Amino acid sequence: MSDYPEPDVAVDSRSPDWLAGRLAAGDPVRLLDVRNRDEFEDWQITGPSVEASLIPYMQWLQAEVQDAVADRAEEIGGDGPITVVCGKGEASAYVAGLLTEAGLDAHNLDEGMEGWARVARTVELPCDAATVLQFQRPASGCLSYLVVAGDEAAVIDPLRAFSDRYVAATTERDAEITTVVDTHVHADHVSGLRELADETGATAVLPRLSHQRGVEYDVETIIDGEEIETGDATLRAVHLPGHTTGTTGFAVGDVLLSGDSLFLESVARPDLQRGEGGAEALAAQLYESLIERLADFDDDTLVAPGHYSEGTDPDADGAFAANLGDLRERLPVFDMDRTAFTARIVRDMPPQPDNFERIVAANLGLADLDDAAAFEVELGPNNCAATPSLGE
Repeated sequence: MSDYPEPDVAVDSRSPDWLAGRLAAGDPVRLLDVRNRDEFEDWQITGPSVEASLIPYMQWLQAEVQDAVADRAEEIGGDGPITVVCGKGEASAYVAGLLTEAGLDAHNLDEGMEGWARVARTVELPCDAATVLQFQRPASGCLSYLVVAGDEAAVIDPLRAFSDRYVAATTERDAEITTVVDTHVHADHVSGLRELADETGATAVLPRLSHQRGVEYDVETIIDGEEIETGDATLRAVHLPGHTTGTTGFAVGDVLLSGDSLFLESVARPDLQRGEGGAEALAAQLYESLIERLADFDDDTLVAPGHYSEGTDPDADGAFAANLGDLRERLPVFDMDRTAFTARIVRDMPPQPDNFERIVAANLGLADLDDAAAFEVELGPNNCAATPSLGE
């Protein structure tokens, strides 16, 4: 039973997928968030076409008692229909009802922010060696990949919450998942590595240095230069330490799945792995990865990262990917020396992701989380990139 009253009128609703489609198309969204301020400031729906207003639920109850709903509604920014959102879609349904009664065009976002966190969009990347699908999670900016070649497929950086999506997409292409890979031990989301491997019978793979952090389950390991055969395609491991000691990208044809090393507007943060000399040491390793290890890749290489930030625009096809040459021109790191880069990245790091230590423990196999707990612990924004100023 809901803790919130039922609206007195029928309330229109929209699905999180509908909202994601509008944002992807750049269509205007007039958003009313009725959560508390701290929840809103910690995690909210953003985008170039979004105009969001925060007016908490309790203020709408007060407005109802005072017969002032229409007056309060004048504080909602923007024009057009109002999409009302809360945590689970219950408080927002009641507020959408109040607005509807007041004569405004309002609708509720089904399942609220929890529903938003379940949205997955897929875009195919151009690749000369295989079919590469990018799975996008708009709620957090997480990106994962399905590589299909012939009747076999590999999943790179699977989210546990999306395990069924990878299986469905593979089945649609008359293939089966034979390999599941994590580029490193993730700190922002619960990995689907083991669950997906168990469900499909695929081989689970981790970089060897990631395994040496204390992984407590059976998994095959891979090191720099080794290859994974998937159908008639080859995924070559590219050691790119810095975010963590084990961070590894995978090259397939002319595409580099860069994991959490190089993003489109910034680079990885180096402070989410305990020990190993601290953030300064990992930042120095990251510099070597970006400047020296990526030197073997030409400018036409398509970089497909593990995350995107809220200020990142997709390309014309809706994908978050860019040529390495463009990134070399755009990101200051490629014009910095090691000392300046290390000092800047350590100085300007954003707050650490919520619950990251619990998530790391789960991904090492040191803690067990059921599906509900795994989903709950990773709700919120992604903070795996270093300061956005590294992309200015």
